[in-house]
Amino acid sequence: MDSGAIRRPRRRLALAAAVLAASGVLGLTATGTAQADSASGCAGREVRTLPFASGVTHVYKRDGYVCAVTVARQPGSVRTMSVSVQARGNRPVVDKGRYKHHAGPVTVHAGHRCVWIKGSVGKYSVSSGWILC
Repeated sequence: MDSGAIRRPRRRLALAAAVLAASGVLGLTATGTAQADSASGCAGREVRTLPFASGVTHVYKRDGYVCAVTVARQPGSVRTMSVSVQARGNRPVVDKGRYKHHAGPVTVHAGHRCVWIKGSVGKYSVSSGWILC
């Protein structure tokens, strides 16, 4: 009879572990889905749009964080793209490479400091100067 007493707690532990594992998977799935729904990949509200000849850089802000993504006007062909966000007093955070659709997102904690946003697609680019001060 002792072996039955040992099995029950093991079953309960196994069941509890399975429930926790399933809830963790569901939590990850829900988070991934929420991020995938955002076309930009940035959290928050869009505060600026910086258009230029070959693309547009979108700027978002939320809880002191500033995020930016540069999107090509004509996606499809691989070309050099970049986006950078620099909070005043810090170094810029940059995503530069050869992409088909967009560069970024890049996020920095700016607090209440000004930020400088840059974006480029091919030979065309945009530079905001100090904004969101």
